[in-house]
Amino acid sequence: MNEQSLAVSSESEKRFRIKGLRWWVVALVGLATVINYIDRQALNILYPEAFADIFPGKSHEEHKEIYAFVSLIFILAYAMGQAAFGKIFDWLGTRIGFVLSIGVWSAATVAHAVARGLFSFSLFRAILGFAEAGNWPGATKANAEWFPIKERAIAQGIFNSGAAIGGILAISLIGYLSIFLDWKMIFVIIGIAGLIWLFPWLIIVKGPPQVHNWLTDNEKEYILSGQHKGDQTGTEAPLGVKEILSKRQSWGIIIASAVLDPIWWIFVFWIPTYLLEVFGLDIKGVASIGWIPYGGAALGAWFGGILAHNRMSAGWSVNKTRKFVITLGVLIMLPGFFALGNPSDPLTTVFIMAAVCFGFQTTINNVQTLPGDYFSGKSVGTLAGIAGMAAKLAAAALATVLVPMMTLGGNYASVFIMCTVLAILTVLTVFVVCGHIGSLDQTDN
Repeated sequence: MNEQSLAVSSESEKRFRIKGLRWWVVALVGLATVINYIDRQALNILYPEAFADIFPGKSHEEHKEIYAFVSLIFILAYAMGQAAFGKIFDWLGTRIGFVLSIGVWSAATVAHAVARGLFSFSLFRAILGFAEAGNWPGATKANAEWFPIKERAIAQGIFNSGAAIGGILAISLIGYLSIFLDWKMIFVIIGIAGLIWLFPWLIIVKGPPQVHNWLTDNEKEYILSGQHKGDQTGTEAPLGVKEILSKRQSWGIIIASAVLDPIWWIFVFWIPTYLLEVFGLDIKGVASIGWIPYGGAALGAWFGGILAHNRMSAGWSVNKTRKFVITLGVLIMLPGFFALGNPSDPLTTVFIMAAVCFGFQTTINNVQTLPGDYFSGKSVGTLAGIAGMAAKLAAAALATVLVPMMTLGGNYASVFIMCTVLAILTVLTVFVVCGHIGSLDQTDN
């Protein structure tokens, strides 16, 4: 290609603009989250069939113990991946960080089909968990890069709703596919979906907003003018881990994440088994109603984001808005925990679960925006990763170790009492440890 052709091509690209590009970016992150949850949820639904194939001759209780063990391996690897990918995203950037994360986890999903025993299955589950963890610090970082502060709860709601939509699709889609395909082929199909996602991501997300030449001048100004001063040029150096952890607010975020997140994982891991043990539903019965709690979660993710945006647009401060929405979400959850301790029938129960998941997502949306409320984008991935690691270690201890012991005989009442305590601790941590919510960047003050 000659110099004149190169100049024409370059000029044409400069003129090419996409209005609302930030929404395309968050939509792709939300789609990645849908895929993320389908990939991880597949085992929750398929483990009776998969383990009957891999571990023949073992009883249902033994299969449940194996499931709890590989789930523990998954979440421990997930916890390590949160901290690792937090630094990776701050180091390599959002674009390449997502390529690495989703590329590896998709390959690990496909690899489940060739597992032959406990070691190989646990290994592939660990790789899946480690790589899938990158989705969350990456999403938080993308949010901080591409959105002004007042819109971040909405953006968080979009990709958090991806988790709920993924849960809905996983239970219904995998339940349907299991009628026609064996468990191995299902893992292959859902793994390939993640690899396909890479193509639009690499095409659309060419760089951060400061340098993206498809971004309109008005949108670039709108994004950057609503961010911390340190984010507006994109040249500020990230804080080190030691400096981040020297802040009381960082520990508030870490503790709040650690006490809140296990509630979600308890539901993610145990909804199918709960419906099986308490009400005797089979895989088709679970598939028919087990998606309903995730529907509530999707609505809560949107509600929490829209409500926060509405309050800030009305002139509320970040501090007042975050604390109000976080508290409201917890208040929505609490009655549901009491009702679930004494369930009546399957359909009523899953609608109560939907209300709990609605409240959870309302709360978690605004907890997950806290790193970006306090710090500029160059440090958000690191703090989000550390908080995510703490959350997943707590979830590992509670959701995969304690819950099986607490539910012997199919009684889940004590689990929901524990969830009540965790939800209340979340609010106390935000008010007492986090304190005032607002930028710690001195140039913003």
